[in-house]
Amino acid sequence: MSESGESVAERPVGALAPFQSRPFLFLWIGVVLSSVGSWAQTVGAQWLFINDPNAATIISLVQTAATLPMVLFALAAGVLADAFDRRRLMLWVQVYFVVVAVLLTVLTALDAMPPLLLLAFTFALGMGMAVQLPTWQPLITELVPRSHIAAATRLDMVSVNVARAIGPAIAGIVIASFGVPPVFAINAACTLFLIAALLAWRRPAATSTRARERFLPALRAGGRYVRHEPVVRLILIRLAVFVAPATAMWALLPLIANRQLGVGAAGYGILFGALGVGAITAAFTVGRITRRMSANLLLSLMGLLFGFALALTMVVPGLLAALPLLVLLGYAWTATASTLNAELQLFLPGWVRARAIAMYLMTFTAAQALASPIWGLIAQHVSLSASVWIAAGLVALGGAVGFFWHFPESEHLDRAPLAFWGDAQLLYEPELDAGPVQVQVEYVVPAEHYVEWRAAMDGMRRSRLRSGASRWDVYRVGERADTYLEVFTVPSWAEHLSQHEIRLTAEDQAIEEHAFSFVSRPVVAVHLLPPT
Repeated sequence: MSESGESVAERPVGALAPFQSRPFLFLWIGVVLSSVGSWAQTVGAQWLFINDPNAATIISLVQTAATLPMVLFALAAGVLADAFDRRRLMLWVQVYFVVVAVLLTVLTALDAMPPLLLLAFTFALGMGMAVQLPTWQPLITELVPRSHIAAATRLDMVSVNVARAIGPAIAGIVIASFGVPPVFAINAACTLFLIAALLAWRRPAATSTRARERFLPALRAGGRYVRHEPVVRLILIRLAVFVAPATAMWALLPLIANRQLGVGAAGYGILFGALGVGAITAAFTVGRITRRMSANLLLSLMGLLFGFALALTMVVPGLLAALPLLVLLGYAWTATASTLNAELQLFLPGWVRARAIAMYLMTFTAAQALASPIWGLIAQHVSLSASVWIAAGLVALGGAVGFFWHFPESEHLDRAPLAFWGDAQLLYEPELDAGPVQVQVEYVVPAEHYVEWRAAMDGMRRSRLRSGASRWDVYRVGERADTYLEVFTVPSWAEHLSQHEIRLTAEDQAIEEHAFSFVSRPVVAVHLLPPT
């Protein structure tokens, strides 16, 4: 199977269309079970020291230890996922999960789990999750056709919400009956199905003979791509603009349940269930909606809907009146996150997909981690209603701005690698790590076409920089009329070969052809290499 995400097709008919792929179905079930175990483990870790004098601090640090690795290591994990076989990487991560969870179970059962060691184990599990997510999400594009990617992404969001609802519930029942150690054992057991699914799936072997990218150059290349690709930057900005204020719902929901709605733990669980209902409803309906409106319009409407529903939670009189609002909040949250994720997946070329998805996950997690304490401080020092209304207003404002702040939608883009440069015609083959390499392209542009050519070169600059160049300039040749040199620098010969072979797409070819259309004679390129 070629990378399915690289072919252009029509949108799927049904929300469950991705399940037609049996590998996706079984791996999705495995990811759900693994996430259930992860959420149960987090609850168990928080409950282990519930009677400790420093319980409030320990419980809050457990959540920090679980999420901080995503911010710190996701981009590095994306480099690994782009360089190595993603199936094998996922498989080794599951083995790692089982080993850590078993050790945690045994030590806890032996009453040898002090708070600092618990935090260390939680951080270790978080590191595994920081590798799994940037590996799993790009893997979706290999499991389903391109036309099913948006629906598959929504199903992935459903799995998150299902796990968030089921995991804590299972943990609560088990803790009440048997204590905390069995919860950690359940986390290990929940990983076994995913291991079996990964072993059963035979990922087609890669046919490329290219050398694997080195870690640090690959890390820098991923950062350059995101920095110089305006569409990706805009998607990440819109994600942060939504998540930072919308995360107030998750941060303040316990206070909303207790202080505003006057419900206890059972009512709090029902509110979580309503969020899950909204998320599942979004998975089954957003695909139909996006066949009738653009993704940009949907995101704006979801921002307004989320802000409106969140603000009303401070007005409704009780639990029953709040439940429809929580359904709307779950719907808008899932519709927004899955739509942005799907648009990013559809836009990205394969060579950098895992690294850019890692940046998405880092943005998502960092926005939550940084904004949540702010909403808590406002609620504590001003009032709960002020915190909720400010957050709701900012989400709605972001939705309104989105009506005018569009990104190009990616449904019909061809992101397959296109080696239209051909082979570099050199007299000798440089060493792969030779560099930096400077490429000079000579243009002869008649004066009457200069303005159009110079405007076209803005697109050329973005194309060169996002595909690997670390510097780009244009110079006018003083000794010849109407002659200009485009000069771009690539860190190594290996990275320049990657530009030739896998990093360019049909969009880059169109940019180049447009710039070349203004010249009066064929362009000439030369490669400047370090002396041997």
